[in-house]
Amino acid sequence: MEYMWFWIVAFLFVGYFVLDGFDFGVGMSLPFLGRNDVSRRQTINTIGPVWDLNETWVIVAGACLFASFPEWYATLFSGFYLPLLLILLALILRGVSFEYRHQRESAAWKRGFDRMIVIGSAVPALLWGVAFGNIVQGVALDENHIYVGGFFALLNPYALLVGITTLLLFFLHGVLFVALKTDGPVHENARRLVKLAAGPTILAAAGTVVWTLLMAADREAPLLWLVLGAGALAALALITAVVLSRVGLDGWAFFSGAVTVASAVVMLFAALFPYVMPSTIDPAYSLTIENASSTPYTLTIMSWTALVALPLVLAYQAWTYWVFRKRVTRKSIEGAPAHA
Repeated sequence: MEYMWFWIVAFLFVGYFVLDGFDFGVGMSLPFLGRNDVSRRQTINTIGPVWDLNETWVIVAGACLFASFPEWYATLFSGFYLPLLLILLALILRGVSFEYRHQRESAAWKRGFDRMIVIGSAVPALLWGVAFGNIVQGVALDENHIYVGGFFALLNPYALLVGITTLLLFFLHGVLFVALKTDGPVHENARRLVKLAAGPTILAAAGTVVWTLLMAADREAPLLWLVLGAGALAALALITAVVLSRVGLDGWAFFSGAVTVASAVVMLFAALFPYVMPSTIDPAYSLTIENASSTPYTLTIMSWTALVALPLVLAYQAWTYWVFRKRVTRKSIEGAPAHA
């Protein structure tokens, strides 16, 4: 049952990175797509009805991690305290900015909150990748499963590459979403921005896939075939997304971008399996799925709860996206009050 919950946690993080990932991308794209206040409002309004719902996935993922793998949760949140705190502060900053930006008509007031939206989107996009890069690569855990490395030890080449990759992937994912959800100059600028962002994103993603595959092979990971398959699918879906955007198939391009992000997360979890946090000091000190999990009784209760709650959550989220499925047109923004 602990192996099943490992993949449930992986599924929750897939959902979080796919959904909040394009939120991050939309926020980071604001300086490039928001040439004036109408364009900025149009860009922000693409995620206005859904960003807070998307963000709840990380709360669910963290809660499930705490309940199903308490040792993993404790080691992760104590050892990665500073980067996770920075992520939390950035998410707060972004949420506050969405709510307060329209409270005054002052251009300086709005520009300040627009900058905070960009920062509050870019910081988590980078640091989530750095965190997962370290989890997959392994960190300095002692015999008590306590992280004994410092903050700067987390800023190693592999983790930074994964962080840059998630930053660029989320940026591209968000721009594809803006292209899907807008019209007029913002739509056209988003499609051009996809072309500009495609090259660096593909290069960074290719580097991450190759490095992760080599690391998994060196570790003799039992799911090496899944690492290879998920990495190949991520690469193919990324290239497909760029091609589909060029020919104007915005919906399919966004879907391909979502497949890219999902496949990349699956690749990282497959490379990690059967560990949850490998130790670089001594493999015997590593946290594995078995020694980090809760009791079978706890996992059984959680399984029944998830069986009931998860379909309801998915159904509600699908309904929300269906309700807000239409494009955010420039005409609707120009005809609305400035605070809308």
